[in-house]
Amino acid sequence: MPVVVTGSIATDHLMTFPGRFTDQFVEGKMENVSLSFLVDDLVQHRGGAGANMAYGLGLLGQEPVLVGAVGNDFADYDAWLSRHGVDTGSVRWSELKHTARFVCTTDAANNQIASFYSGAMSEAALIELAPVATRVGDLDLVIIGPNDPTAMVQHTQECRQRGYPFLADPSQQLAWADGAMIRELVDGADLLFTNEYEHALLLQKTGWDDAEVLARVGTWVTTQAAKGVRVEQAGEATIEVIAVPETKPVEPTGGGDALRAGFVAALQWGLDIERATQVGSAVATAAVEVIGTQEYTLPRAPFLERFAEAFGTDAADEVAPHLPG
Repeated sequence: MPVVVTGSIATDHLMTFPGRFTDQFVEGKMENVSLSFLVDDLVQHRGGAGANMAYGLGLLGQEPVLVGAVGNDFADYDAWLSRHGVDTGSVRWSELKHTARFVCTTDAANNQIASFYSGAMSEAALIELAPVATRVGDLDLVIIGPNDPTAMVQHTQECRQRGYPFLADPSQQLAWADGAMIRELVDGADLLFTNEYEHALLLQKTGWDDAEVLARVGTWVTTQAAKGVRVEQAGEATIEVIAVPETKPVEPTGGGDALRAGFVAALQWGLDIERATQVGSAVATAAVEVIGTQEYTLPRAPFLERFAEAFGTDAADEVAPHLPG
Protein backbone atom coordinates (compact mmCIF):
# COMPACT_ATOMS: atom_id res chain seq x y z
CA MET A 1 0.00 0.00 0.00
CA PRO A 2 1.37 3.42 -0.93
CA VAL A 3 2.74 6.18 1.25
CA VAL A 4 1.16 9.55 0.45
CA VAL A 5 3.36 12.59 1.02
CA THR A 6 1.60 15.92 1.40
CA GLY A 7 3.68 19.06 1.73
CA SER A 8 5.35 21.93 -0.03
CA ILE A 9 6.77 21.63 -3.54
CA ALA A 10 9.21 24.41 -4.29
CA THR A 11 12.40 25.49 -5.96
CA ASP A 12 15.31 26.30 -3.64
CA HIS A 13 17.66 29.22 -4.22
CA LEU A 14 20.62 28.51 -1.93
CA MET A 15 23.44 30.92 -1.11
CA THR A 16 26.55 30.71 1.08
CA PHE A 17 27.85 33.55 3.23
CA PRO A 18 31.55 33.04 4.19
CA GLY A 19 31.26 34.87 7.54
CA ARG A 20 28.90 34.63 10.51
CA PHE A 21 25.56 36.38 10.65
CA THR A 22 26.01 37.13 14.34
CA ASP A 23 29.12 39.23 13.62
CA GLN A 24 26.84 41.72 11.84
CA PHE A 25 24.36 42.11 14.69
CA VAL A 26 24.53 45.30 16.78
CA GLU A 27 23.55 44.88 20.42
CA GLY A 28 20.62 47.08 21.33
CA LYS A 29 19.65 47.69 17.68
CA MET A 30 17.89 44.47 16.85
CA GLU A 31 14.49 46.18 16.63
CA ASN A 32 15.67 48.02 13.48
CA VAL A 33 17.61 45.43 11.49
CA SER A 34 18.83 46.33 8.01
CA LEU A 35 21.45 43.85 6.86
CA SER A 36 22.93 42.79 3.55
CA PHE A 37 25.27 39.83 3.12
CA LEU A 38 27.66 39.43 0.19
CA VAL A 39 27.39 35.75 -0.67
CA ASP A 40 29.92 33.52 -2.40
CA ASP A 41 27.58 31.66 -4.72
CA LEU A 42 24.01 30.99 -5.78
CA VAL A 43 22.62 27.65 -6.86
CA GLN A 44 19.06 26.70 -7.73
CA HIS A 45 17.70 23.30 -6.81
CA ARG A 46 14.43 21.43 -6.68
CA GLY A 47 13.00 21.38 -3.17
CA GLY A 48 10.01 21.73 -0.88
CA ALA A 49 9.56 19.48 2.12
CA GLY A 50 6.93 17.27 0.49
CA ALA A 51 8.89 16.78 -2.70
CA ASN A 52 12.13 16.21 -0.77
CA MET A 53 10.58 13.43 1.30
CA ALA A 54 8.98 11.88 -1.77
CA TYR A 55 12.33 11.95 -3.61
CA GLY A 56 14.05 10.11 -0.74
CA LEU A 57 11.28 7.52 -0.56
CA GLY A 58 11.55 7.05 -4.31
CA LEU A 59 15.30 6.39 -4.05
CA LEU A 60 14.49 3.71 -1.50
CA GLY A 61 12.01 1.97 -3.80
CA GLN A 62 8.76 3.10 -2.21
CA GLU A 63 6.95 4.71 -5.18
CA PRO A 64 5.40 7.42 -2.96
CA VAL A 65 2.40 9.47 -4.04
CA LEU A 66 3.12 13.20 -3.88
CA VAL A 67 0.22 15.52 -3.03
CA GLY A 68 0.62 19.28 -3.32
CA ALA A 69 0.05 22.28 -5.56
CA VAL A 70 2.39 23.70 -8.20
CA GLY A 71 2.45 26.29 -11.00
CA ASN A 72 2.63 25.83 -14.75
CA ASP A 73 6.44 26.04 -14.45
CA PHE A 74 6.50 22.52 -12.95
CA ALA A 75 6.98 20.42 -16.10
CA ASP A 76 10.74 19.78 -15.78
CA TYR A 77 10.45 19.20 -12.03
CA ASP A 78 7.57 16.78 -12.66
CA ALA A 79 9.69 14.76 -15.08
CA TRP A 80 12.57 14.66 -12.57
CA LEU A 81 10.40 13.31 -9.75
CA SER A 82 8.72 10.75 -11.99
CA ARG A 83 12.12 9.54 -13.15
CA HIS A 84 13.08 8.99 -9.48
CA GLY A 85 10.09 6.85 -8.58
CA VAL A 86 7.58 9.46 -7.40
CA ASP A 87 3.91 9.26 -8.42
CA THR A 88 2.91 12.86 -9.27
CA GLY A 89 -0.58 12.01 -10.52
CA SER A 90 -2.25 13.71 -7.53
CA VAL A 91 -0.33 17.00 -7.79
CA ARG A 92 -2.58 20.00 -8.52
CA TRP A 93 -1.40 22.42 -11.21
CA SER A 94 -2.42 26.05 -10.61
CA GLU A 95 -3.57 28.12 -13.56
CA LEU A 96 -2.62 31.41 -11.91
CA LYS A 97 0.42 31.06 -9.64
CA HIS A 98 4.04 29.98 -9.85
CA THR A 99 5.49 27.05 -7.95
CA ALA A 100 6.62 28.08 -4.46
CA ARG A 101 10.16 29.35 -3.91
CA PHE A 102 12.52 28.98 -0.94
CA VAL A 103 15.46 31.42 -0.70
CA CYS A 104 18.08 30.55 1.93
CA THR A 105 21.51 31.85 2.94
CA THR A 106 23.77 29.67 5.13
CA ASP A 107 26.73 31.16 7.02
CA ALA A 108 30.05 29.62 8.04
CA ALA A 109 28.53 28.28 11.28
CA ASN A 110 25.62 26.62 9.42
CA ASN A 111 23.16 29.25 10.66
CA GLN A 112 20.47 30.03 8.11
CA ILE A 113 18.29 32.99 7.12
CA ALA A 114 15.49 32.08 4.76
CA SER A 115 12.38 33.42 3.04
CA PHE A 116 9.55 31.44 1.51
CA TYR A 117 7.09 32.48 -1.23
CA SER A 118 4.09 30.17 -1.12
CA GLY A 119 2.76 30.79 -4.64
CA ALA A 120 0.68 27.87 -5.86
CA MET A 121 1.06 26.15 -2.50
CA SER A 122 -1.90 28.24 -1.31
CA GLU A 123 -4.14 26.01 -3.47
CA ALA A 124 -3.12 22.81 -1.64
CA ALA A 125 -6.20 23.20 0.56
CA LEU A 126 -8.33 22.41 -2.50
CA ILE A 127 -6.96 18.84 -2.58
CA GLU A 128 -8.92 16.00 -0.96
CA LEU A 129 -7.26 12.73 0.03
CA ALA A 130 -10.21 10.44 -0.72
CA PRO A 131 -9.78 10.75 -4.52
CA VAL A 132 -6.10 9.92 -4.05
CA ALA A 133 -7.09 6.71 -2.26
CA THR A 134 -9.57 5.93 -5.03
CA ARG A 135 -6.83 6.32 -7.63
CA VAL A 136 -3.99 4.41 -5.93
CA GLY A 137 -5.69 2.14 -3.39
CA ASP A 138 -5.84 2.10 0.42
CA LEU A 139 -3.41 4.52 2.03
CA ASP A 140 -0.85 2.90 4.33
CA LEU A 141 0.44 6.20 5.69
CA VAL A 142 -0.14 9.89 4.98
CA ILE A 143 2.77 12.20 5.73
CA ILE A 144 1.47 15.67 6.55
CA GLY A 145 4.50 17.86 6.00
CA PRO A 146 4.87 21.64 6.15
CA ASN A 147 2.50 23.12 3.62
CA ASP A 148 -0.25 25.67 3.30
CA PRO A 149 -1.59 25.85 6.89
CA THR A 150 -5.23 25.34 5.89
CA ALA A 151 -4.24 22.32 3.82
CA MET A 152 -2.32 20.83 6.73
CA VAL A 153 -5.33 21.12 9.04
CA GLN A 154 -7.72 19.75 6.42
CA HIS A 155 -5.48 16.80 5.56
CA THR A 156 -5.12 15.99 9.26
CA GLN A 157 -8.85 16.14 9.85
CA GLU A 158 -9.55 13.97 6.81
CA CYS A 159 -7.04 11.38 8.01
CA ARG A 160 -8.77 11.16 11.37
CA GLN A 161 -12.25 11.04 9.81
CA ARG A 162 -11.38 8.38 7.23
CA GLY A 163 -9.02 6.36 9.40
CA TYR A 164 -5.85 6.99 7.40
CA PRO A 165 -2.74 6.57 9.60
CA PHE A 166 -0.73 9.80 9.49
CA LEU A 167 2.66 11.25 10.31
CA ALA A 168 2.58 14.81 11.69
CA ASP A 169 5.54 16.93 10.59
CA PRO A 170 4.56 20.57 11.28
CA SER A 171 8.21 21.66 11.10
CA GLN A 172 8.72 25.40 10.42
CA GLN A 173 4.97 26.07 10.61
CA LEU A 174 5.26 25.71 14.39
CA ALA A 175 6.93 29.13 14.55
CA TRP A 176 3.74 31.06 13.78
CA ALA A 177 0.91 28.57 14.47
CA ASP A 178 -1.01 29.02 17.70
CA GLY A 179 -1.51 26.33 20.31
CA ALA A 180 -4.97 25.33 19.07
CA MET A 181 -3.71 24.70 15.53
CA ILE A 182 -0.70 22.73 16.73
CA ARG A 183 -2.88 20.54 18.94
CA GLU A 184 -5.12 19.91 15.91
CA LEU A 185 -2.13 18.86 13.79
CA VAL A 186 -0.62 16.56 16.41
CA ASP A 187 -3.52 14.80 18.10
CA GLY A 188 -3.95 11.22 16.90
CA ALA A 189 -0.76 11.04 14.82
CA ASP A 190 0.85 7.63 14.51
CA LEU A 191 4.19 9.42 14.18
CA LEU A 192 5.29 12.93 15.18
CA PHE A 193 8.53 14.49 13.92
CA THR A 194 10.21 17.61 15.29
CA ASN A 195 13.73 18.88 15.71
CA GLU A 196 15.02 19.78 19.16
CA TYR A 197 13.94 23.41 19.00
CA GLU A 198 10.53 22.52 17.59
CA HIS A 199 10.11 19.94 20.37
CA ALA A 200 10.39 22.70 22.99
CA LEU A 201 8.26 25.11 20.97
CA LEU A 202 5.48 22.55 20.59
CA LEU A 203 5.36 22.03 24.36
CA GLN A 204 5.37 25.76 25.01
CA LYS A 205 2.58 26.58 22.58
CA THR A 206 0.27 23.64 23.30
CA GLY A 207 0.65 23.80 27.06
CA TRP A 208 1.21 20.02 27.07
CA ASP A 209 4.15 18.27 28.70
CA ASP A 210 6.03 15.37 27.13
CA ALA A 211 3.78 12.76 28.71
CA GLU A 212 0.63 14.47 27.42
CA VAL A 213 2.03 14.57 23.87
CA LEU A 214 3.04 10.90 24.06
CA ALA A 215 -0.49 10.03 25.22
CA ARG A 216 -1.77 11.51 21.95
CA VAL A 217 0.75 10.15 19.42
CA GLY A 218 2.18 6.73 18.76
CA THR A 219 5.85 7.67 18.40
CA TRP A 220 7.65 11.01 18.80
CA VAL A 221 10.90 11.35 16.86
CA THR A 222 13.14 14.31 17.74
CA THR A 223 16.14 15.08 15.55
CA GLN A 224 19.12 16.66 17.30
CA ALA A 225 21.52 17.50 14.45
CA ALA A 226 25.01 16.17 15.25
CA LYS A 227 23.76 14.65 18.52
CA GLY A 228 21.59 12.17 16.63
CA VAL A 229 17.94 11.23 17.04
CA ARG A 230 15.75 10.56 20.08
CA VAL A 231 12.65 8.37 19.79
CA GLU A 232 9.99 8.31 22.51
CA GLN A 233 6.90 6.16 23.00
CA ALA A 234 4.56 6.10 25.97
CA GLY A 235 5.57 3.36 28.41
CA GLU A 236 8.71 2.44 26.45
CA ALA A 237 12.39 3.14 26.99
CA THR A 238 13.73 6.09 25.00
CA ILE A 239 15.76 5.11 21.93
CA GLU A 240 18.87 7.15 21.13
CA VAL A 241 20.49 6.79 17.70
CA ILE A 242 23.74 8.48 16.68
CA ALA A 243 24.09 10.74 13.68
CA VAL A 244 26.11 8.91 11.03
CA PRO A 245 29.40 10.86 10.84
CA GLU A 246 29.90 13.04 7.77
CA THR A 247 32.96 12.69 5.57
CA LYS A 248 32.35 15.77 3.38
CA PRO A 249 31.37 19.42 3.94
CA VAL A 250 27.84 19.73 5.27
CA GLU A 251 24.91 21.67 3.76
CA PRO A 252 22.10 21.10 6.29
CA THR A 253 19.16 22.05 4.06
CA GLY A 254 17.01 18.97 3.46
CA GLY A 255 18.68 16.70 5.98
CA GLY A 256 15.54 16.40 8.06
CA ASP A 257 13.40 15.55 5.03
CA ALA A 258 15.88 12.83 4.03
CA LEU A 259 15.84 11.41 7.56
CA ARG A 260 12.06 11.17 7.48
CA ALA A 261 12.19 9.43 4.10
CA GLY A 262 14.67 6.84 5.36
CA PHE A 263 12.72 6.28 8.56
CA VAL A 264 9.38 5.78 6.79
CA ALA A 265 10.88 3.56 4.08
CA ALA A 266 12.41 1.28 6.73
CA LEU A 267 9.09 1.00 8.53
CA GLN A 268 7.48 0.06 5.22
CA TRP A 269 10.12 -2.66 4.87
CA GLY A 270 8.91 -4.06 8.19
CA LEU A 271 11.94 -3.05 10.28
CA ASP A 272 11.57 -1.98 13.91
CA ILE A 273 11.67 1.60 15.17
CA GLU A 274 15.33 1.59 16.17
CA ARG A 275 16.50 0.19 12.85
CA ALA A 276 14.24 2.61 10.99
CA THR A 277 15.80 5.50 12.88
CA GLN A 278 19.26 4.25 11.94
CA VAL A 279 18.30 4.11 8.27
CA GLY A 280 16.93 7.64 8.55
CA SER A 281 20.17 8.84 10.12
CA ALA A 282 22.22 7.29 7.32
CA VAL A 283 20.06 8.77 4.56
CA ALA A 284 20.18 12.20 6.24
CA THR A 285 23.98 12.16 6.29
CA ALA A 286 24.08 11.31 2.60
CA ALA A 287 21.75 14.23 1.90
CA VAL A 288 23.70 16.88 3.81
CA GLU A 289 27.01 16.05 2.16
CA VAL A 290 25.86 17.59 -1.12
CA ILE A 291 24.40 20.99 -1.94
CA GLY A 292 20.74 20.72 -2.82
CA THR A 293 17.99 18.71 -1.23
CA GLN A 294 17.51 16.24 -4.10
CA GLU A 295 21.07 15.87 -5.34
CA TYR A 296 22.13 12.93 -3.18
CA THR A 297 22.13 9.32 -4.31
CA LEU A 298 22.19 6.08 -2.31
CA PRO A 299 24.48 3.60 -4.11
CA ARG A 300 23.91 0.26 -2.46
CA ALA A 301 27.43 -0.95 -1.60
CA PRO A 302 28.83 2.33 -0.19
CA PHE A 303 25.61 2.92 1.75
CA LEU A 304 25.75 -0.51 3.39
CA GLU A 305 29.46 -0.19 4.16
CA ARG A 306 28.91 3.10 5.90
CA PHE A 307 25.82 1.80 7.67
CA ALA A 308 27.81 -1.16 9.01
CA GLU A 309 30.55 1.15 10.29
CA ALA A 310 27.99 3.19 12.21
CA PHE A 311 25.61 0.50 13.47
CA GLY A 312 27.31 -2.86 13.01
CA THR A 313 27.27 -5.65 10.45
CA ASP A 314 24.16 -7.28 11.91
CA ALA A 315 22.21 -4.06 11.38
CA ALA A 316 23.53 -3.73 7.83
CA ASP A 317 22.61 -7.36 7.07
CA GLU A 318 19.06 -6.66 8.20
CA VAL A 319 18.77 -3.60 5.96
CA ALA A 320 20.52 -5.05 2.90
CA PRO A 321 17.65 -7.19 1.49
CA HIS A 322 15.40 -4.14 1.27
CA LEU A 323 17.70 -1.69 -0.50
CA PRO A 324 17.15 -1.20 -4.23
CA GLY A 325 19.96 -2.76 -6.20
